[in-house]
Amino acid sequence: MGPVAQEVSRRLTETFQPVALTVRDDSEQHRGHAGHREGVETHFTVEICASAFAGQSRVSQQRMVYAALADLMNNPIHALSLKISAPGH
Repeated sequence: MGPVAQEVSRRLTETFQPVALTVRDDSEQHRGHAGHREGVETHFTVEICASAFAGQSRVSQQRMVYAALADLMNNPIHALSLKISAPGH
């Protein structure tokens, strides 16, 4: 796991105390596409399950994650695919 993925994981863990978290660097799959920068982690898939998301709309859940990663968005993170859930859902 590269430094950006580690930082994403750290922040999401501290903010949401998830019961499950996967942070996958998909940057290499986007070689030659917009936002790809050689040697930089730019594209991620995040799967997170945490109680904090219970009762929240999908948009609210996404906003919560983006807020936790705000200063990483657009530099270095270009794209973030989110799969968000709450325990039991």
